[in-house]
Amino acid sequence: MAIKSPQTLVAEALKVVKTITPEEAMKLDSENKCNLIDIRDGAELQKLGSIENSFHIPRGLLEFSIHPESAYVQNNQLDLNKEIVLFCAAGGRSALAAKSLKEMGFDNVSHIEGGFGLMRQKGFKIKT
Repeated sequence: MAIKSPQTLVAEALKVVKTITPEEAMKLDSENKCNLIDIRDGAELQKLGSIENSFHIPRGLLEFSIHPESAYVQNNQLDLNKEIVLFCAAGGRSALAAKSLKEMGFDNVSHIEGGFGLMRQKGFKIKT
């Protein structure tokens, strides 16, 4: 059996998940129509800061934290009626994560092309 490369997995995910631009994400966020979820790890946030108005759910905990019975959802921190918009550093992990959420049954899921790096360039506010 051939082992797929991470690049192959990301390419396959990109075929089935919705990819949006940082500008589209900014519009959704400004209209309060999405949950902006940062799936980078804690060290990345400490080093580079985080996007204002985003939730931090590390990639390793995403499926557990976003389930309707999780504390995040139960405590009304996440509104699953809104679009779930994921981002990571550059877009690879968020594409894989969006595919995983689609497999869980979430329909209204997207990820941001270019991730945190491009979001910062496009004017998202960073908190340190």
